[in-house]
Amino acid sequence: MSGIAREQVRYVTARTGERLAFQYTPGRLPTVVFLSGYASDMSGSKALYLEARVRARGHGFLRLDYSGHGVSEGDFIDGCVGRWADDALTVIREATSGPLLLVGSSMGGWIMLIVARELADRVRALVGIAAAPDFTEELMWHSLDATQRDELLTSGELYLDSDYVDDPYPVTSKLIADGRDQLQLQDCIPLTCPVRLIHGLEDNDVPWRTSITLAEKLDSRDVQITLVKGGGHRLAEAEQLTLIAETIEQLLDVVSESER
Repeated sequence: MSGIAREQVRYVTARTGERLAFQYTPGRLPTVVFLSGYASDMSGSKALYLEARVRARGHGFLRLDYSGHGVSEGDFIDGCVGRWADDALTVIREATSGPLLLVGSSMGGWIMLIVARELADRVRALVGIAAAPDFTEELMWHSLDATQRDELLTSGELYLDSDYVDDPYPVTSKLIADGRDQLQLQDCIPLTCPVRLIHGLEDNDVPWRTSITLAEKLDSRDVQITLVKGGGHRLAEAEQLTLIAETIEQLLDVVSESER
């Protein structure tokens, strides 16, 4: 469990019964909440770097592991976007109060939208990092050939290769079906807070045009997109992490001023 001390980890019980791990540093409002990606966890380099930057400014910071991820209980294969979004809501409600700034990386950008709609009265701003709303439909299901779709529907699961893990990762029929219930880009998204979207032009996993579509669907009039030339999906190079941190810090200033 690199980058996180065990004694700092706290747990809350999900509605499905698993113990969900999180690490919360109290501080000034708004609290920054980091929502990680598919098969990622709260000890990733972006989460830790951003936590350090936010803590240095004295703001609260929350990072968490969805069920089946990191040090939370549960099996990854049993999960789906709706369940993981509910996990995030459970932890946020347990650990924090008051205004929030949500940061969503990859799948975390999808979960960020679901959480923001549920907690609209608390959420003051959003930052998407290679945000991947609707990826189970647009990027998974649509990329499968007829044989793969048949295997998935027949057996309930399919294993695909990934550039980020050594072993093939599972895609389940539950993940696909639930994803269709959570789609965000089909209609207008009724969120009006400031939104910043950062995406790499060389992202081979989530096309940068996804951020353009998301910006178009949001009701907010304050949406800015930063496209990073040479940036891949991870956006974890030093200068890219600095860009993300500075974007969050600028929004914290804006939100803090408006809260006075």
